[in-house]
Amino acid sequence: MPPALGPTLKTLLFTILVPGFVVVYVPYTLLGHIYRPSHGPLSWIGVLSILGGACIYFRCAWEFAVRGLGTPAPIAPTKCLVVGGLHRWVRNPMYIGVLLVILGQAALFDTARVAMYGRLCILMAHIFVLVYEEPTLRRQFGESYEQYLRTVPRWIPRFRK
Repeated sequence: MPPALGPTLKTLLFTILVPGFVVVYVPYTLLGHIYRPSHGPLSWIGVLSILGGACIYFRCAWEFAVRGLGTPAPIAPTKCLVVGGLHRWVRNPMYIGVLLVILGQAALFDTARVAMYGRLCILMAHIFVLVYEEPTLRRQFGESYEQYLRTVPRWIPRFRK
């Protein structure tokens, strides 16, 4: 990413290109002609899931740009380890937010296709975290990241001190 862009602008660009592709373009393509929301409680659950997931993602993206002085993109990573905000409860809240948006779309449009895509996305995210992200952060942040690994769970939030 161009060095002249600040972390916030880079994060916005990354969000449009990567999560935008994952949560907008691919589900839209998978929906095909089914783009009308279902009715009833499932559609409301879908809407709430989409809104909640988007809020989680954007809150974390903001933390990366402002506190981490970087982006979620591996080519422009944070300079500081982000352990505050939602990251104090779970190590990967951005992936969880993206998954909630995808599963919310599956509920809103009542389609198993998008739900299966969500399962594939979280599996791919898990593999990426294990193979690339955690080893890279271990090298970059050393003992402070090791301490974070010992105290904060990877996927299931722990809400107690």
